[in-house]
Amino acid sequence: MNISEVARRAHLPAKTIRYYEEIGLIRPARDANGYRAFRDDDLHKLAFLARSRALGFSIEDCRTLLALYEDETRASADVKQVAQEHLAQIDDKIAQLRGMRETLAELVQACHGDNRPDCPILRDLADGT
Repeated sequence: MNISEVARRAHLPAKTIRYYEEIGLIRPARDANGYRAFRDDDLHKLAFLARSRALGFSIEDCRTLLALYEDETRASADVKQVAQEHLAQIDDKIAQLRGMRETLAELVQACHGDNRPDCPILRDLADGT
């Protein structure tokens, strides 16, 4: 498969596939003319990476997960540890977003939204209080 075909089948932009090759996540074969020649295995890895990225795993986490996937002697505990660490990061981010939402909701509620210049939202942004 050429890059256009594998991009279509993996539902990834060709630019992303080139980037994954550049950073060593995939290593497609090369034809005699130098063009990339993707195999079914490459397509499977790209789909794996796409799903991992869709779940928010970092590139380094994807590298780790792909290595674990390819290692038939892996311990599932190693995979679980990577996933648990990522889940904890997601939970932290959700908590941060909830805090941001609460603060902004309070500021929006406190603002009269009329023609007067007094605005608690701007005051808070300026004061940091």
